[in-house]
Amino acid sequence: QIELALAEANVKYKAHQVDLFNKPTWFAAKVNPIGKVPAITYGGPDVDPTEPSSLSFKLAESNVILQFVAELYPESGLLPKDPVERAKVLFFMDTVDRHFDKPGNEWMYGRTESYEGYLKGVEMIQGLLSESGEFAVGDRYTIADACIAPLLSRLKISYETDIGAFPVGQGTKLGEELKAPKYAKFMKYAQAMLERPSLRDTNDEVRLCIEHLAQLLSRNITRHTWQTPGRH
Repeated sequence: QIELALAEANVKYKAHQVDLFNKPTWFAAKVNPIGKVPAITYGGPDVDPTEPSSLSFKLAESNVILQFVAELYPESGLLPKDPVERAKVLFFMDTVDRHFDKPGNEWMYGRTESYEGYLKGVEMIQGLLSESGEFAVGDRYTIADACIAPLLSRLKISYETDIGAFPVGQGTKLGEELKAPKYAKFMKYAQAMLERPSLRDTNDEVRLCIEHLAQLLSRNITRHTWQTPGRH
């Protein structure tokens, strides 16, 4: 999400991938005491990401960072100046968190046997999309799009590979349901986001499949059958 916003704003930055299951000691000590990812440092001297300066500003929580980036680079248009459009962006992001990401995790990690909550989230997101359906809000890319785009990639992986802690075959079934005309606007929007250069350049579906599997296994979740992930 953060890399997407930075790419869309055409900002140069240093990135460092943190192993979610074996975080280095310096991360909690010098970046985020509670150890949450993602996190950023801003300002201070130009240093190696593994040696963050005490003079730099540290920030965590995806949506907070997204808004921070948009505020830092207002010329990017990532956050509208108009108060109404701005509120629509922030409301969209909150809806994604509460009604799309959360039920999606519940289903993918086997905490519920039905994807109905996830599907309702799809309907809610579709209802909030701009009239053209090209962007989440208005007629240009905003942090609302950056917020949901990686989650759309995860959704695609789930229904194309059937990878998850849900009952075998449910991922495929969800994919079939999403082909219905009632979800056409959402799917058109999702495809547009998946084809956007900023996502293609920062998103590796094979890596995401592996990370998804690792997260499932770390929770001691088992299934009857695993299918081999592939690039689509």
